[in-house]
Amino acid sequence: MAAGFLLCWRLVEKLSGRGDLSNFVMALMVAGVVGSRAAYVIEHWRTEFASNPAAVFRVDQGGLMFYGGFLLAAAVFFAWCRLRRESPVALGDLFCAVVPLGHACGRVGCFFYGCCYGRDSDAWCAVTFPPGSPSWAEHGRRLVSVLPTQLFEAAALLALFAALMWLWRRKDRVPGLIIGVYAAGYAVIRFGIEYLRGDPRAAVGPFSISQTISIAMLVTGAAFIEFARHHRRG
Repeated sequence: MAAGFLLCWRLVEKLSGRGDLSNFVMALMVAGVVGSRAAYVIEHWRTEFASNPAAVFRVDQGGLMFYGGFLLAAAVFFAWCRLRRESPVALGDLFCAVVPLGHACGRVGCFFYGCCYGRDSDAWCAVTFPPGSPSWAEHGRRLVSVLPTQLFEAAALLALFAALMWLWRRKDRVPGLIIGVYAAGYAVIRFGIEYLRGDPRAAVGPFSISQTISIAMLVTGAAFIEFARHHRRG
């Protein structure tokens, strides 16, 4: 995750040509971690934290939820833009272009730790996480082969990052398009990956919490894409 933050930080500076965004990037990083942890704690309060509230602060033991961090970072982002009178669409395009790279690094970290694992499987790509890992513990302290959904998502995020970099370099790029493609693209990726996940998932009706947020994110992304289309025609 730290490697992902550093890569995004440097890439934001390179793409924007600005050296005054360091404090802003740091604030988004902190918001991302705090929001990710808060969302995870809320989702797993009864099973992991109700009997041991002090564990809420043990981020070193894993337990982060991307969408929680994204939502809190988005709130900080809009507050900062309002205070500094920056264009949220222009900066939004910039940050959304690099987020998938950092997120992919985070998913590789999930694989190293063994969280966010997939369904039980005997497929050629299945992996077995060692004793002490979340997969081992949540399977009743048994070694079970599971799908490496962390790596599936990391690969999809890198493909999304490549597509967004291509859009960023286009001379006819219109404001809001990258935000829309990122939001819609990641929503589709996450919605599909959720069907392959095997770790405990809280549900909202027929979908997981992440799938429900993905639907809202897809609608938001489509709205930004439509906004960009109107801007191009105008």
